Amino acid sequence: MLPQHFGLFGVYAGGVVALLVAAATKEASAARSEEPHDDLSYDLYSEEKRTVSLFERSSGSVVHINTLQQKEVRVGNWSRGYRSALQEIPRASGSGFVWDHEHIVTNYHVIKDAHRFMVTFSDHATCEARLVGAEPDCDLAVLKLVAPHPSALLPLEVGGSAGLHVGQRVLAIGNPFGLDQTLTSGIVSGLGREMRGVSGRKLRGLVQTDAAINPGNSGGPLLDARGRLIGVNTMIASPSGAFVGVGFAIPVDTVKRIVRQLLKHGHTIRPWLGLHMLPDRHRSKLSQRLTEWRAEPLSGVVILDVEAGSPAESAALLATQQTSRGIRLGDEIVAVDGKKVVSNEDLLDAVEGREVGDVIEVTFRRRTAEPQTTPTLQRTRVTLGQRPDQYSPSSFGGNQQGGGHHVGGPNPGGGIPVRDPASSR
Repeated sequence: MLPQHFGLFGVYAGGVVALLVAAATKEASAARSEEPHDDLSYDLYSEEKRTVSLFERSSGSVVHINTLQQKEVRVGNWSRGYRSALQEIPRASGSGFVWDHEHIVTNYHVIKDAHRFMVTFSDHATCEARLVGAEPDCDLAVLKLVAPHPSALLPLEVGGSAGLHVGQRVLAIGNPFGLDQTLTSGIVSGLGREMRGVSGRKLRGLVQTDAAINPGNSGGPLLDARGRLIGVNTMIASPSGAFVGVGFAIPVDTVKRIVRQLLKHGHTIRPWLGLHMLPDRHRSKLSQRLTEWRAEPLSGVVILDVEAGSPAESAALLATQQTSRGIRLGDEIVAVDGKKVVSNEDLLDAVEGREVGDVIEVTFRRRTAEPQTTPTLQRTRVTLGQRPDQYSPSSFGGNQQGGGHHVGGPNPGGGIPVRDPASSR
């Protein structure tokens, strides 16, 4: 048995050792905390490290676009008199991204109605750009830098949208409310969405995301978790105009197809039928009126006008005409290649899914001047031509207006409660 004083000494010695170890540990910890390091990766989780790396790698390819337009204003004062003068005023701002060493891709509605385009890069260098071409129906535009950027531009890696999955992680980089180089993240919330675009046509195949998209974000890239471009942010759905978790991006497979054509031709090459159709809302009312007259109601779409020299004219399709006995309705298209047509969008889809030079079979009903007469069902073959009215820089401007829905060309606007967040005005 050990003496009592030895036990006390042992306890005392053990306590001293414990205190020395604790002090040494604290001192080492303090020394480590004071050691300088270049990044924050020491304190980040692996998921955060990947996000930081992705942003640092991709943000240099995202740009801030400011547009200007000329407006006639009154200048002068009451003593010297007033005069009219053209003044350059800011129109809108949005985002874009580097496609190659000299081209920038953005949304059409970001640059719509503007005559000058200023591109600001992540290093705050600003370059003027000119319009190469635009496709309003897809809400895409391509700009070319007037002078090269002082340093080499780094394009984004382009991915694909055919293999996207609901639930996969996505990130958006843009300039919401003028706050440049803003990163937001979320997931793919849905695929194959349809929303009404700036031209009045439906944008199809959209990628839905809950990554925050606000005014100034449009035209910016939507990236996957590896930093590859999978879409171009274009709009939000919101009753108030504020982001509520429902944003949309143009799928990158569409972007690749449109941008290639704009770079090569300055416009898109699309098939042309050459018809102006009676708007759907008027057609529905007319169909009700025909029913009241005990005539056969409409089941397809009605030709309002046929363009001179168009494929439709060559196929002898008839437009609506004013006769001495009243209005004679144009041919009523009920099917294309056997597929039923019940709206103008159906006809547009049937035409735009084809190539220039393709032959389509159009099934239509032709009425006489007598409303009560049963229309005859007929078929004709039409060879699609190339759309002549292109959105190239020489014809760039606002939406073309017309009397009806233009098949194979631009379409007068319309709208649904969808907010277009691109432009901070």
